Order: sequence, then C-alpha cells, then structure tokens
Amino acid sequence: QVQLVESGGELVQAGGSLRLSCAASGRTSSTYAMGWFRQAPGKERTFVAAITWSGSSTYYADSVKGRFTISRDDAKNTVYLQMNSLAPEDTATYYCAARPYSVTRVSSTWDYWGQGTQVTVSS
Repeated sequence: QVQLVESGGELVQAGGSLRLSCAASGRTSSTYAMGWFRQAPGKERTFVAAITWSGSSTYYADSVKGRFTISRDDAKNTVYLQMNSLAPEDTATYYCAARPYSVTRVSSTWDYWGQGTQVTVSS
C-alpha cells in the first residue's frame, strides 16, 4: 500500500503562485509515475500534470502548460506542483496520484490517490 498526502493548497489572488507538495509513504517506489489531477464541484476529475518514474519526462494539460511545473524528489518521496499565474478557473481540489512506470491522462487508471488539497483563486 502507498499513502499519498497533499499539502500547500490555500486561497490566493489571481496572478499569484502556489507550490503543492505530495508526500508518499508505505511501499513507495522510484519507478512510480506521479501525477496531479484536479476536480471542481460538479466537474469531472481532470489531468493536470505528470512525471515519469525516471523524472526525465513531464506532461501537462494544455490548460496549465507554461504555468505549472511538476517535479519530484525521490530522496524525500515527494512530488511537487509549482503553479504560477493562477486564475480563478484553476480553483479546484488538487489530487496527487501514483501508478507503476507509465503516465496516462485517465484518472481511473491511476492506482494510488491522496485525499486532496483545496486551491482557491480569487479574482
């Protein structure tokens, strides 16, 4: 079992920045791909960003590309999501996820999930 705990979500003004963290524990592996998804009330959970097990490749949703950066620190078993130029449409609960090896953009294919951290962007 792998446990994921997100932190860093808070209320920020449009144009501001946040860094989300996801700490992994349990049977963690550096071979896990790590990802971030988000979900607003009444909306489906959608892909935000992911990073491969090697850390050599990153992937982003078009809506966040150029603004968000995903990274990982395997020594700390932690993945980060740096979010810049935040806009009200980024308001959502952000979830960290993990799965073996490969990245997908489909939330149902990911194996492990955190409980989420709330990001609210005010205008």
